[in-house]
Amino acid sequence: QVQLVESGGGLVQAGGSLRVTCEASRRTSGAYALGWYRQSPGKERELVAAIRWNGGAYYADSVKGRFSISRDNAKNTVYLQMNSLKPEDTAIYYCAADRTRGDLNSNRAYWGQGTQVTVSS
Repeated sequence: QVQLVESGGGLVQAGGSLRVTCEASRRTSGAYALGWYRQSPGKERELVAAIRWNGGAYYADSVKGRFSISRDNAKNTVYLQMNSLKPEDTAIYYCAADRTRGDLNSNRAYWGQGTQVTVSS
């Protein structure tokens, strides 16, 4: 079983930046697709960003150009750097890990507990 621990959430003013971090209990190098989802009240869960085992990245249109996903396999860690934050980015952010060399699939992923990100106007 893979356990994921998230950190870095908090309160920030619009236009500011945050970096959320997720550390996995086992190695993710070469075997896992990793990503970040978010969910706010009344809205469906949204895939924000994902990174393949080979480094290929995906971003939702709503965050493209503002967010950046990266991974450090030596530390079993995935990061989401969030810049130019907007109130619409307010949500609980969840990291996910999927043991695949393909794309991240939420239906087979392991999940973190979530971390709250709140952007004030």
